[in-house]
Amino acid sequence: MQLSVARESLNRESLPAGVWGVVATPFQGSTLDVDLDSLAELVEHYESIGATGLTVLGVFGEAAALTADERRDVLETVVESTSLPLVVGVTALASRPAIQEVLAAQAVADSRLAAVMVQSNSAKPETVIAHLDAIHRATGAKVVLQDYPLASGVSIPTKALISVVNACEYVVAVKAEAPPTSVAIAELSAAVEVSIFGGLGGQGLLDELLAGAAGAMTGFSYPEALIACVRAWQEDGYEAARRELLPYMPLINFEQQARVALAIRKECLRERGLVKDSGVRAPAAGFPENLRSSMGTHLREAAAALETAKTTVQTTVGSF
Repeated sequence: MQLSVARESLNRESLPAGVWGVVATPFQGSTLDVDLDSLAELVEHYESIGATGLTVLGVFGEAAALTADERRDVLETVVESTSLPLVVGVTALASRPAIQEVLAAQAVADSRLAAVMVQSNSAKPETVIAHLDAIHRATGAKVVLQDYPLASGVSIPTKALISVVNACEYVVAVKAEAPPTSVAIAELSAAVEVSIFGGLGGQGLLDELLAGAAGAMTGFSYPEALIACVRAWQEDGYEAARRELLPYMPLINFEQQARVALAIRKECLRERGLVKDSGVRAPAAGFPENLRSSMGTHLREAAAALETAKTTVQTTVGSF
């Protein structure tokens, strides 16, 4: 309840609270061609389990490893496969190529585009503001400002990030992925009037919600758990959210291992039957086969937790 009440008091437009699933880009075979059929199935799954929206062509979507034609094909497939609102990632840190990416996304997604996700490209707030202003003037797009130094190579102080958000009325959310995320989210949520989302596979989700996050914008092979956690938080608070997420924490932590997180998550998605192949493109590292046994253990635990949750819901519904 506390989260929904907080969101109702906002004075400026803000991205809806909940879980925005970050969509992987499936590849197939030794050539690693984009697998649009698997992509469509994955997107349909997100909609069927109640995701608030989808984030496409982000870091986890390996957008930087796609050609412009492939990015268009991916976005077209997503648009055709779901009615959910979309946030589309922008890979470029410089304004001119970023503008071209946004225009290309608008040409495909049109009214389905809730916002574009732009990374902070400088530690100096005035530089980031100028960058975002240039994008917005040229495209009119709303912006999710992403602070993810591991991907961008840019570390921006939280106070500078606050200055950027408050100066740019078209910024509708912040994706805070600079550890410690809960510290940054607490500062941001107290100082800005837009939704703040955590990422990083949901690893810090409970603490992020306590700090004022509106939900999660991330990828995880069991996104059902993230959705159940955020809904429980909205309806009943921390204890309910903790109960929903706790059974999945071993898998969440397993997936977030440095340098191989992408390959692990895609292999988990393949094991679940949500994509056909789990290949990643360079420079991402492949799946470490010596982790397969551990992965199997965590996936079995997660599958059991999901089945228990489904049974509980069916029993509850049947009692009315």
